[in-house]
Amino acid sequence: MNREAASLGEAVEELLSEVAVETGTEPAPLFDSLRGRGAVVTGGSSGIGRATAIGLATGGVNIAVNYLDTGAESRDAAAELGEVLGQHGVEVLIRAGDVRDPVQTAEFFAEAHEHLGRLHILVNNAGVGADHALWRMSDEEWESVIDTNLSGAFYCIRAIAPYFRAQEFGKIVNISSVHGLSSEFGLANYCSSKAGLIGLTRSAALELGPSNVNVNAVAPGYIRTTRLTDRVPAEIMDRARERSALGRLGDPQDVVSVILFLCSELARHITGVVIPVDGGYLT
Repeated sequence: MNREAASLGEAVEELLSEVAVETGTEPAPLFDSLRGRGAVVTGGSSGIGRATAIGLATGGVNIAVNYLDTGAESRDAAAELGEVLGQHGVEVLIRAGDVRDPVQTAEFFAEAHEHLGRLHILVNNAGVGADHALWRMSDEEWESVIDTNLSGAFYCIRAIAPYFRAQEFGKIVNISSVHGLSSEFGLANYCSSKAGLIGLTRSAALELGPSNVNVNAVAPGYIRTTRLTDRVPAEIMDRARERSALGRLGDPQDVVSVILFLCSELARHITGVVIPVDGGYLT
């Protein structure tokens, strides 16, 4: 080895040793970095939202959940979720609310902050669908989906941002969809709302990054939830299963695992990204 190569090798070794000193601490285990945090999960009484709230509570996270009150069934589901969360020994707040209402949303976050002490995590899960060919889509069907899936997420981020900025820490995970990345017939409102949510994710990541806030999105494919099985014809689910590289539909826990990762310090240097959880549907 000549003198120049030896000198370069020594320089590289010195640089690596400096990096090791600066970043030598090993990442904390997943749940250790979550325990004791305070989280808000919107639309949390069923499906992916419910599974997310339970997953966070299992990790020792105090939970505030809101849900849309559509009648006795939704209230019963929320009450049952509260009992399940309470079994994990964490603080729990369950409130009916509509994320489309900015005033109501701000009041919910203020109550959540007071009840839980501090807020560290937001999972924007609240979402609806109203499928029709666009030339048959009513104003109400367009507006309700856009207002819930996109505007609602904006209102929630705006409401929690002051708390995150003040403490210079926070994690936001927006639940988008593969249909925010690839359109399908009859989903103009839904695809637009979920694509917009991806844009909101990237904008929020840019604006909140200086305050040490990570903002990311997951894009689930066809996930086996009650809403999916109630709304989507069996033949469409069969086609989705066939299109998936893994040859199956997903379960809520498949999405929750990614959400928990993004909320943990294992993902401390990840922001502004969209992670498909679709079994290779988009492959």
